[in-house]
Amino acid sequence: GFNLFLNGHLQFSSVDEYRYHEALVHPAMPAHGAPVRVLVLGGGDGLALREILKYPSVREVVLVDLDPEMTTLSNHLQLLSELNAHAYSDPRVRVVNQDAMVWLEKASGLFDVAIVDFPDPNSYSLGKLYTTRFYRLLKSKLTQEAAVSIQSTSPLFARSSYWCIIRTLEAAGFSVHPYQTAVPSFGVWGFALAKLQPFSPPTTVPIKLKYLDDQTMASLFTL
Repeated sequence: GFNLFLNGHLQFSSVDEYRYHEALVHPAMPAHGAPVRVLVLGGGDGLALREILKYPSVREVVLVDLDPEMTTLSNHLQLLSELNAHAYSDPRVRVVNQDAMVWLEKASGLFDVAIVDFPDPNSYSLGKLYTTRFYRLLKSKLTQEAAVSIQSTSPLFARSSYWCIIRTLEAAGFSVHPYQTAVPSFGVWGFALAKLQPFSPPTTVPIKLKYLDDQTMASLFTL
């Protein structure tokens, strides 16, 4: 296998990334039901795209990633394009290389699902993407039944940061279910599943996957 690093930080290992990306994407998709328009913020490696495109209801995916070098690499480097199942070649995908907050302020139309896959908030420029202002801006671009999934660092190794993200989402007006999974390359990793109204997290997986099944899906939400 191979690993991808950005600025010295491990982004994924090809050996076990499927555990992370299935956990990131597949709770949100059935939480909506039949998403047509999906937004991906971050995720320039195309691996979340790969999972989203497995759903036949999806007609458009907009991926907003700051770095054109990352999205270009993911499309043209054979190792990466094979791993993401050539997601960037799918006609349903539109790529925007821009700061996510700036783009959201001007974006038109509403989304059924949003997948937020930013790096951990270890700098000011990244920290602004984990604020109530950002989440309220995101909320304004969602349909009433929309579901949002957010990578939220480790609830085991960065406990204060993890629960700060959960509480910030709640303060922005979301109903939130925290969840976690084990990714050998990273250890225990945390996420947040959020909607605009109170809801129960999904307990079934509507499509066949490599890692998640009905039993595993239900276990994600036990912290």
